[in-house]
Amino acid sequence: MSENLVTIPARKGKAVRVPQGGRIKVVNIHGTQVVDTWAFNAAEMDEFMSMEHTRTGLMKVFPGAGDALFSNRRRPIVTMVEDTSPGVHDTLLAACDRYRYEMLGCPPGHDNCTDNLRQALAELGLEAPETPSPLNLWMNIPLSGAGGLDFQPPQCRAGDYVVFAAEIDVIMAFSCCPQDKVPINGVDCIPRDAHFQLM
Repeated sequence: MSENLVTIPARKGKAVRVPQGGRIKVVNIHGTQVVDTWAFNAAEMDEFMSMEHTRTGLMKVFPGAGDALFSNRRRPIVTMVEDTSPGVHDTLLAACDRYRYEMLGCPPGHDNCTDNLRQALAELGLEAPETPSPLNLWMNIPLSGAGGLDFQPPQCRAGDYVVFAAEIDVIMAFSCCPQDKVPINGVDCIPRDAHFQLM
């Protein structure tokens, strides 16, 4: 196993520094796990990968291999250079938080991606000014012709991966989404771990 292979534990988060020009590979080990993904300017954390600005920059809802993802200052912050999955990712939904799970009837303290981001950055001695809407890797949220949304299991396979290239020095953060009430993490609704690897 490579020494720079890092496990993102099920239901938890991890963050890492990626220098400009560096690449990072995110692996869906089991083929069923959604990974919330963020990128922050390492020099100024108030600049971050923005799904709103990315959709405008790309003029599409789903980014694919070769597409830049834009920051809230409307410049490329990372580029998705490779994607072995069918390419079904979500750019529409906010990171889950304690309020989401309260709405779903869970008791207080349910793991959530918002807290996972905060804890992952804290491990690096960092703090984000807000929780941006993430790129939800492998999250399958079909959009109907009538504008409706649905929660469906991922369409990827075990071992599928995405590779990002950093356009500037970035902090990338990941959360293995702990959602266990709707089937975005597979029909069994069991969150699992994932990996990332600096390349």
